[in-house]
Amino acid sequence: MSCARILVILPALNEGRNIARAVRGIQEGLPAVDVLVVNDGSSDDTAAEAQTAGAQVLELPYNLGIGAAVQAGFQFARAHNYDIVLRNDGDGQHAPENNVDLLARLEAGDADVVIGSRFIEAHGDYGTPLLRRLGSAILAGLLSSIVGQRVTDPTSGCAVFNRRAIHLFAEAYPHDYPEPEAIVMLHRSGLRQMEAPVRMIPRQHGDSSITRLRSVYYMIKVVLAILINLVRQPHLEN
Repeated sequence: MSCARILVILPALNEGRNIARAVRGIQEGLPAVDVLVVNDGSSDDTAAEAQTAGAQVLELPYNLGIGAAVQAGFQFARAHNYDIVLRNDGDGQHAPENNVDLLARLEAGDADVVIGSRFIEAHGDYGTPLLRRLGSAILAGLLSSIVGQRVTDPTSGCAVFNRRAIHLFAEAYPHDYPEPEAIVMLHRSGLRQMEAPVRMIPRQHGDSSITRLRSVYYMIKVVLAILINLVRQPHLEN
């Protein structure tokens, strides 16, 4: 794995005050990786701050949403022949040391995708609001029953992917509710997935776009989207 080409994808929308810290934290822990910030139509200085911190920047023409931004990152990884993709969020809430552990677990060869979970160990979650935690638990229960293994963090934005998963998600990646639907896609495509504990840190600047009302709305819609997705044909990677 030491010779593997690794790309870290950071989708970002108006994270000008957070992105440089996120990029530098990744580079300090993994100096040999390449960092790609997918700038999803930001109206602030996200792109400039990312470039100053040493990241490559992929500019989307306008705000396409998190799913499209992540898929653009996978397409970049496939086009440039990367072996592994690490995904973090551009707000800097994923502790950089998570990446080293996730890579080691992927290297063990037991999974094609290792998803970081805030909820496996007590120290991982710094304080997710109760309503969002409840919605996540309901969604996790549904996904666990579908994929036949325990899912604890269905909306995690911290994960590592091998080449098979890169090619799968470069071809097709959910746009509306990407993380939960991607878990179903992996299962139906025959790719192995597992969770590993990760630690989160509080956002230093700005606020999350997910309010209490949006949490309830999101949970209802994502459950419907997952049920619809079950009747679609799986995407198989040869």
